[in-house]
Amino acid sequence: MARRSVTDIDNSATHAPRRRFVQGLVIAGIAAGVGVLRPGYATAAMKVPAQRVGPEVQLDLVAATVDFTGRARRAVTVDGSVPGPVLRFREGDVASIQVRNTLDTTSSIHWHGLIVPANQDGVPGLSFDGIAPGSTYRYRFPLRQSGTYWYHAHSRFQEQSGLYGAIVVEPRDGERHACDREHVLLISDWSDEDPESIYARLRTRSDIYNYGQPTLVDFMRDARAKGFGDAVAMRRMWNRMRMNPTDLADVSAATYTYLVNGATPAANWTGDFRPGERVRLRVINGSSNSIFDLRIPGLGLRVIAADGQDVEPVVVDEIRLSAGETYDVIVEPGEDRAYTIFAQSIDRSGYARATLAPRAGMVAAVPPLDPRPRLAMRDMMGAMGGDGGEHGAMAMANHARTEYGPGTDMRVDMPRTNLDDPGVGLRERDHRVLTYADLRSIDGPRDRRTPGRTIELHLTGNMERFAWSFDGVKYSAAKPVHFREGERLRIRLVNDTMMNHPIHLHGMWSELESPDGAFQVRKHTVNVQPAQQVTYAVTADNPGRWAFHCHMLFHMEAGMFREVVVS
Repeated sequence: MARRSVTDIDNSATHAPRRRFVQGLVIAGIAAGVGVLRPGYATAAMKVPAQRVGPEVQLDLVAATVDFTGRARRAVTVDGSVPGPVLRFREGDVASIQVRNTLDTTSSIHWHGLIVPANQDGVPGLSFDGIAPGSTYRYRFPLRQSGTYWYHAHSRFQEQSGLYGAIVVEPRDGERHACDREHVLLISDWSDEDPESIYARLRTRSDIYNYGQPTLVDFMRDARAKGFGDAVAMRRMWNRMRMNPTDLADVSAATYTYLVNGATPAANWTGDFRPGERVRLRVINGSSNSIFDLRIPGLGLRVIAADGQDVEPVVVDEIRLSAGETYDVIVEPGEDRAYTIFAQSIDRSGYARATLAPRAGMVAAVPPLDPRPRLAMRDMMGAMGGDGGEHGAMAMANHARTEYGPGTDMRVDMPRTNLDDPGVGLRERDHRVLTYADLRSIDGPRDRRTPGRTIELHLTGNMERFAWSFDGVKYSAAKPVHFREGERLRIRLVNDTMMNHPIHLHGMWSELESPDGAFQVRKHTVNVQPAQQVTYAVTADNPGRWAFHCHMLFHMEAGMFREVVVS
């Protein structure tokens, strides 16, 4: 996004502390549960998200009042809670989910990661009309997979307003990895602001929530480290590009409060265990517009599944969760003490927090937020790294305008293709951070045919205007992408922007490939880092009209969305 210069006022001193104070505040009704459901300002605790066991489930979409920060706000809920109930099914069953819409507007539920028929996928305007106010819609589809998934609205900003929840599909033949107990951890972002207002503010001034703008103090630090001349040149380059090295998240803790299972950091959702047990954590990034880096100080994370699909186990200390992704991990807390689950936002403006403990009421220290990281030249120029400097960066901007028009402000000619980069803010870690290069699906690709053709799409945008697109064309002006039914094809995504984009293809698996073209891991959401190129194979075996989009909700609504037609 285009940004202010270092001479602009630094807002962090006046705003960020307030958000940290609010997130750390125990207010009436929150400590006992996951917020407050109340008419006006009553103090009845909101009910903890329930569990619904299938195959037959009934859900009600209900407008309710919630309070996460000391101010009552309206939310769009499932059965009156945020998040909605955990839905549990069994592989091989036929799910029958009756959804009653009591809202005054059309709504929907999309079953994120579940491979279902097109008319059951829940995206209004494609193969589904939406659920009209006062009406009921019955979703019915076979469950041909197992694992950890989630559901959310696909109607404007209802997801941001609270309409989301977790899904667990148990394997028919039992879990591959035996555990003593499990917990679902659904991490999300909540704002007291109306999402329409957030979006309007981003469109008017895209850096409105970035309180980490470069300051004079930052400049002096760079001058000491690099020399005055290099520091001036670097700052001039960023200003001429109208970009910001701290532009990591569109929406920050300036307005967001981060939740775990609907609980604020102060409310401290707690999962129990007995020392020595193997505990499975089903971790879901159910946020609308946030990326989290999760760790549990004192515990290793044994990753056993990604996006619901079993992977070769790998032990790490930290995991980056892009919006829409899920990971299953096993932890083995051996001591009779509490452990903090700490998930800080990518821009380090705030965090979600929960606890694993052998007894209720136990707590552990909460780590401090890391310093705000800064984008590197590799995040602007890809494989060119720092070689291009100011002239290279400006040439990239001119190239973008020549190729795509004024709707784009960057074009990366030499994107990096490696999958072993943990990403900005994690590269300097002295412990092991999960990367896509670590993930390998246990059972190999579902289709061993070599892709017959490649479709290349560029992830594009104008960060100052908050305009996002594929190939410089926003959804309203784009033609559908056509897959031939039954074909095996390759998707190549090139990120021509300086932001992460988690790309989600509905209805089919995305089988991520290594840089040399070998099958790596099967996913439903693939995060593409700044100035990075990734490829994945797709088997077009599910006819219909499908959504293909960035899972940052505000990016999707601003144009980074395409229709895929399989016929």
